[in-house]
Amino acid sequence: MESVVISCIQPRSMVFFFDMSNMKNIDQETKESFMRVAIAMAKKAAKAGDVPIGAVIVREGQIIAEGYNRTEAEQDPTLHAEMIAIREAARVLGAWRLLGCEMYVTTEPCVMCAGACVLSRLDAVYVGCESPKSGAAGSVKDILTAGDLNHTLVYEQGILRDDCADLLKSFFSHLRTRKQKEESQMGVTK
Repeated sequence: MESVVISCIQPRSMVFFFDMSNMKNIDQETKESFMRVAIAMAKKAAKAGDVPIGAVIVREGQIIAEGYNRTEAEQDPTLHAEMIAIREAARVLGAWRLLGCEMYVTTEPCVMCAGACVLSRLDAVYVGCESPKSGAAGSVKDILTAGDLNHTLVYEQGILRDDCADLLKSFFSHLRTRKQKEESQMGVTK
């Protein structure tokens, strides 16, 4: 078994060890192309009033599933982009094991989604930006890269990082401005 170390400098130093036997040679341009589709999905979430996170699942160079956050729209805490994409991929393949598949997601998965990535046996997860408050691939917890679970996968962070981070910053800035405006109109002060 060949292994590799990937070091990521921003936002803090992280080192990931993983089994290289299932590693595919995917060039940066291809990764960015699939991440752009995930970004388009994230924009759909923002338009619907949800946190702008989007995900796509790819098998043999083809997108087989996509998802975007629908937690607010459906009032369901499990409707994260990753969960929706995983469910759709399993339906398309007729199997819960998503062997031969990679996920492209705009933001580092939370504990629930990271667990689902491992349990669904994805080959790889490519992430746009880190999630310093809830990320489960090294930012807060370490599910995706733990190495002591029943499945290991390739993990890479930083694919179109700035584009993905800007979506979140813009969304939350707009949300804060709207909340302040509503409080101002109602005469609420802090």
